[in-house]
Amino acid sequence: TAIATVSDDGGSSGRLTRDIPLLNLPPGDIRNCLVALADEEPMMTRLLQYRFDGDVGELSGHSIGNLLIAALTDITGDFEQAVRETSRVLAIRGRVLPPTLQHVELCARLVDGTMVRGETAITTSPQAIDYVFLDPPAPQAVPEALTAISECDIVVIGPGSTFTSVVPNLLVRGMSDALQNTHALRVFVCNVMTQPGETDGFTASDHVAAIEKHIGEPVFDYVLLNTRRPDREVLERYSA
Repeated sequence: TAIATVSDDGGSSGRLTRDIPLLNLPPGDIRNCLVALADEEPMMTRLLQYRFDGDVGELSGHSIGNLLIAALTDITGDFEQAVRETSRVLAIRGRVLPPTLQHVELCARLVDGTMVRGETAITTSPQAIDYVFLDPPAPQAVPEALTAISECDIVVIGPGSTFTSVVPNLLVRGMSDALQNTHALRVFVCNVMTQPGETDGFTASDHVAAIEKHIGEPVFDYVLLNTRRPDREVLERYSA
């Protein structure tokens, strides 16, 4: 079971949630998890991740997968059902869940005391992040997500954007309690690199501390981190 954050307000996801009234949750992170778990032929995976670039009018920047989830939401009238139908199309191994079905906005308090609203504004702010929170606060959790955490053998958190992908899941009502009370092993997979505008200068322990600051107490049994320098080819892609 993959639990994917639903606080993205930028790019294709942000535009679709603004343009389609029924689509109150951004599909981008859900789509990425669906594709990662897909058991279909590679061409279907490439298709769902395909993004229109260049001068193609209103389609520019949209991914096929986001459009598919948006269309299925419009057809079924239900975002959760749309995700289930997309799962069937991709024949995924397992399931993908949003942590909440409520529309939420990610907000942040920066180290200088400034308050910022929206994931895009947070990641582009020149100031470091002190704390993030959801508006409305503590939205209702999807029950299946809480059950998955309580019944699984291992909870793997990350890798992902620390403040804008990992922490938002834990701000949903009941999620941090479920993580604290589960009998499963709790493993944090640290990012290979720091993220400009979000975790500049962070060590591995800084990532862990930032997450546990929002939970209120230590929760990880293990932290998995990379100790090798990435290959030149990988570094060149990041640089580009």
